[in-house]
Amino acid sequence: MWRQILLQTTLFLTPFVLYGALLLATKGSVVPAHWSPRVLAFLGVVALALMVGGLMLFESGNSAPAGTRYVPAEVRDGVFIPGRFE
Repeated sequence: MWRQILLQTTLFLTPFVLYGALLLATKGSVVPAHWSPRVLAFLGVVALALMVGGLMLFESGNSAPAGTRYVPAEVRDGVFIPGRFE
């Protein structure tokens, strides 16, 4: 769960951090006056697209094969047996 939250947060913040680095490299500072509303809106759209793409990419391989059933994790004779699909 934490991995997914961290991944989505990173994907969302990446465009803003890159734009801030670009402003720092070209203008020498990252003051709020340089962040126009139009650019912020564009960065927001890009950030949301990255988040949706990340969800689609990383969740596409997490499904069980067709015709299988899930057997939950259990402790049998003091030994942990992880959950699995059969």
